[in-house]
Amino acid sequence: MAYDEELADRVHQLLHRRAGYSQRKMFGGICYLLHGNMCCGVTGTNLMLRLGEKKVPLALQEPFTHEMDFTGKVMKSMIYVIAEGTQNDEDLKDWIDQAVKFTRTLPAK
Repeated sequence: MAYDEELADRVHQLLHRRAGYSQRKMFGGICYLLHGNMCCGVTGTNLMLRLGEKKVPLALQEPFTHEMDFTGKVMKSMIYVIAEGTQNDEDLKDWIDQAVKFTRTLPAK
């Protein structure tokens, strides 16, 4: 299993009706894009979120989060939320909404 398919389906259900939605296999998992910009994804059992450099420090103070260091180098605008932080549907929706809010600030590709 390259990624948690149940979590991926839950994320898909939260995003698939949004304008500009698409998905792509990336980072050894699946990524969800809005207007061509990566918004979030699932790698292994982790939720991957693009929050922007300004929001990441605050998000990392929340339980079940850690820096995204997929390539061995910290990605300053992204974080991981481990499985315990996404079990509750409301928590998952809150995380996804934060990523969507940031992604909407980016120009379409």
